[in-house]
Amino acid sequence: MPVGTQGTVKGLTPDQLRALGTQILLGNTYHLTLRPGDELIAELGGLHRFMGWEGPILTDSGGFQVFSLAQIRKVTDAGVSFRSHIDGSLLDLTPERAVRIQENLGSDIAMVLDECPSADAPEPVLREAMRRTILWAEACRNAHNRSDQALFAIVQGGTNPAWRRECAEPLLAMDFPGYALGGFSVGESAAAMQAALPASADLLPADKPRYLMGVGRPEDLLAGVAAGIDMFDCVMPTRNGRNASAFTADGPIRLRNACHRRDSGPVESGCPCYTCATFSRAYLHHLFQADEMLGPTLLSLHNVAYYLRLLADARRAIAERRFAPFHAGCLARWTRET
Repeated sequence: MPVGTQGTVKGLTPDQLRALGTQILLGNTYHLTLRPGDELIAELGGLHRFMGWEGPILTDSGGFQVFSLAQIRKVTDAGVSFRSHIDGSLLDLTPERAVRIQENLGSDIAMVLDECPSADAPEPVLREAMRRTILWAEACRNAHNRSDQALFAIVQGGTNPAWRRECAEPLLAMDFPGYALGGFSVGESAAAMQAALPASADLLPADKPRYLMGVGRPEDLLAGVAAGIDMFDCVMPTRNGRNASAFTADGPIRLRNACHRRDSGPVESGCPCYTCATFSRAYLHHLFQADEMLGPTLLSLHNVAYYLRLLADARRAIAERRFAPFHAGCLARWTRET
């Protein structure tokens, strides 16, 4: 899912995203509540109409901000109190309010409010986050009223399979339409995350969507697919695109590097996206050197196209029962950075 935190995938229009084959976007409860406000969005017809996107939308509950905005929040069993990073005003985000905001936004998939601790948090903090996540999930489930919106639960527990199971079991008993793994990619090593993924994913129902939240390196996506994960989101395709870094089948490339100054080839040979079909690496290098806004747009477009193509290829490989060699081949190519 390309990330449209504030109602926009940075630098890309809905038409461009549709042309790439994007199926679903992600928006964020915390940010959209602060600006422009969920009630205003509801008044204007909901988030789909507001941002001009007719396809499905998933909204994060704001739980990740419990981790990312740790310096300006206070957590209790009742919810989270944030000081706005914009103007310092107070925002009280309870489970009930998180649900109400997402119902106002009108997303197709809403997430329960959860507490996301950092990877290096001590055991008592991790266990308290698990307890509170279960408590909040039940409160969200009881508060949720929209029949046209699926509410997904989030499993915490760090990289410890036993803790993941301890968190998952009461959530499974609540019978949510889908389940997510939160608390990954929050400071742990890639090796630790990938080692914990198979057992964590196995805890979730096989007949319901399994969502790995906030994980986005290509190698981590394929590790998730191998473990049985269905859904991903991450800002990496557009964030890296804005910083002159392109993802390709042969590994990442840095378009600011001088070696691209006279390179007449596309960002990625064989890529059908508009950027690769129209412009050279030399042109992209020039745009970034000249600080032209078109550079980040073109490279973000390519990166989103690459991610969508990678997972389309993974789905095809699964259907043809050749995912293991496909996975191994991708890893073998992602070894050189230029």
